[in-house]
Amino acid sequence: MDLIPNPTETRRELWRLLGDVPKPILPQVAVNSRRDEASYTLEHFTFRNGLGDTVYGYMLLPKGVAYPAPAVLYHHEHGGKYSLGKDAALRIRENGYAPGIELAKAGFIVMAIDAYGFGEREHQGPGGTAESGSMTELSLFKRFLWDGRTLWGMMAHDDLCALAYLRSRDEVDGARIGAAGMSLGATRTTWVAALDESIKAAVPISQMTRWRDFADSGNYRMHGIYYYLPAALASGLDMEHIVALTAPRHQLILTGDCDPLSPIAGIHKVLARARAVYGQLGAAENLEVVIYEGVAHAYLPAMVEATVDFFRRTL
Repeated sequence: MDLIPNPTETRRELWRLLGDVPKPILPQVAVNSRRDEASYTLEHFTFRNGLGDTVYGYMLLPKGVAYPAPAVLYHHEHGGKYSLGKDAALRIRENGYAPGIELAKAGFIVMAIDAYGFGEREHQGPGGTAESGSMTELSLFKRFLWDGRTLWGMMAHDDLCALAYLRSRDEVDGARIGAAGMSLGATRTTWVAALDESIKAAVPISQMTRWRDFADSGNYRMHGIYYYLPAALASGLDMEHIVALTAPRHQLILTGDCDPLSPIAGIHKVLARARAVYGQLGAAENLEVVIYEGVAHAYLPAMVEATVDFFRRTL
């Protein structure tokens, strides 16, 4: 199996699929508040994304560590939890963990932002306060389509702006930055790592969707509208190409074998190419995979624990 012949060309094609989305910027950030917690200091910040919208985020600065320290860009999930957004990093989940806090306890700086339509951006759509949740998401999808853009492209743009800000902080060791997230957050993680090589370690959790296999399943109704890109199926690219762009950097893929959003046959195709690329680059050990038997679309306690352990080993 051949390697991707030209990563630059592949990234250019991914940007084309995302629509007419300008390249990310290093934003001017306002830190609006700080508060002390037991194991970290929490900053609440905002920035303008250069496209007319305000992004809201958290920064967790761990206590008792030497700075500059390693950092993780944590991406929240979807699951219809529009009001949750970046708070997914701070709230104890059904699995008993608050993932961002666990990472901060382990000595990592953690950044999390609200994606379009989530958290403090739930009313940041064409309808303003007249819309929330899925209505905001759908309206944003329509608006951006008319602008020649995509909702997914705009989400990726903001994540990359946040990453640029994370790199700029004096407290952050720019050579030790990771990304992680579950579901929507997993796809955000995969794309950010593929598009920006400053991500040195990535953990996508419970979403490794291959477009063609998911399309063949007929379950279009099960995936959020944010995920759909014009002409993606005709592009010649798929998730295996995106995953492989992270090689030879560290990557840990955690997923269940019964997830309807990620048909297992597609996962195996993704892993086959990714393993070949990592192997040909002499970095086979840098791609780690755990497939949980009998598990559907889930965020298991073991997945949180594996994520923290992985970043301890790689960052």
